[in-house]
Amino acid sequence: DEITLATNNKLLLGARYDHNSVHGGIFSPRINYKWNSENNADVIRLSLGNGFRVANVFTEDHAALTGNRELFFEDELEPETSWNANVNYVKKITTDNNTVINIDASTFYTYFENKIIPDYETDTSKIIYGNLDGNSVSKGISLNTDITWQNGLSIIAGATLMDVSVTENGVTERQLLTESFSGTWSVSYTIPNIDLKVDYTGNVY
Repeated sequence: DEITLATNNKLLLGARYDHNSVHGGIFSPRINYKWNSENNADVIRLSLGNGFRVANVFTEDHAALTGNRELFFEDELEPETSWNANVNYVKKITTDNNTVINIDASTFYTYFENKIIPDYETDTSKIIYGNLDGNSVSKGISLNTDITWQNGLSIIAGATLMDVSVTENGVTERQLLTESFSGTWSVSYTIPNIDLKVDYTGNVY
């Protein structure tokens, strides 16, 4: 249900109910709020909700299909559940010479329960899968921008700082194989006379 609180304020309420033949009923509510300026040059979005998923380790974790480790499941895997919150700000700027600049900034926080994290360390001959007896948190900030000039040049760049931690038996540690920083970029130039576009893209972790 989308509710218009005022001309530039909207509230979006949602709810989802799933019945899984193995895990039973799962309820997922969500609330979103959006504010935008009169000319849509500034937009703020807030969101809060929860979700779930039934993981399939064989399609999601390719390490399970490579190497010579034995796969071991501690017990019947329960669905992962999460509560997440997100704040997003988008700014659009048009300069006097018609250069267009878009800035997109976000901060996010996700709290997981029943998270399925492969254990590579307990037994080096096995990959042990099981639901986490504790919780996991993923939080961070991201900043993305794209700039388009009238001469055919455009630049897109983005960066994300993340902190992914796992808490089990009262001990909090960084989750293995998760990056703390990632960045992407793309530089494009269009030469209309010969119908040619040149791109340079990259990423860093």
